Amino acid sequence: MSLHFASSFFQSPVVFGFMFKKFLLDNNFTMFTIFVRVLIIYITVLIFLRLMGKRQIGEMQPYEVVITLIIADLATIPMSDTNVPLLHGLLPLAILVLIHYAITFLTRKSVTIRRLMSGKPVVVISPEGIMYQALKDLNMNVDDLLEAMRQGNYYSFDQVLYAIVETNGKISIIPTSASAPATAQDVNVENPPAQIPHVLVADGKLIKDEIKSSKISQKQLYKMLEKLQLTIKNLLVFTLDDDGKVYYQIKGKQAQTIPDINKEVQQWNNGFIC
Repeated sequence: MSLHFASSFFQSPVVFGFMFKKFLLDNNFTMFTIFVRVLIIYITVLIFLRLMGKRQIGEMQPYEVVITLIIADLATIPMSDTNVPLLHGLLPLAILVLIHYAITFLTRKSVTIRRLMSGKPVVVISPEGIMYQALKDLNMNVDDLLEAMRQGNYYSFDQVLYAIVETNGKISIIPTSASAPATAQDVNVENPPAQIPHVLVADGKLIKDEIKSSKISQKQLYKMLEKLQLTIKNLLVFTLDDDGKVYYQIKGKQAQTIPDINKEVQQWNNGFIC
């Protein structure tokens, strides 16, 4: 009797519809909760990493790598487990950031602590040759040295005077005088001072901060683009330096360079001088 009643109960369209709707509502609420938790944790971790600095993984000191890995691991727990209170997931992340600031402060104030936390640079190639014991202590091999040399455009050990493993694991190469690239001073040539061009348009978007720091106004830029038959939306990049040199590229097309835009705009009304 009870089995027959249960069977009839679940076969009822009204009851089945009610239970199905309840199932969907419960699952939708859980999915929405997970979505919100993931969004909050993502934004929090992003802010914490920005506060820790903009160094890339390969430029981090050992203690920074450890803290970054722990943050990544802790962040996944409250994301996937809704039984863990969100505050319990965020609090350890905040503590790790405070630890990072404390260690950074101490390493800045104390050379001893800096050496303890980050180590010190190690010479692995000297005028005497490869320092085998230093390589062995660093768990490195000759292939690691060759790779670092190739990245610096050096292909023979006799081109290298010193190779130094920095505290972040990168290898700095100091070439011999015969292998060092020639500079302008070596050939008695005076180069003009280097300039950083102003990126006025990037990915089809106007960069207003760059326009403010350049020698032209937004109105003058629009006029220049009009005369060059360019539109901001179609531009991949558009740069201008203080000497009037323009570099631009339309999306999907070849890049173009104008050595001196001032010569191009002398015939325009209300022209400008870079």
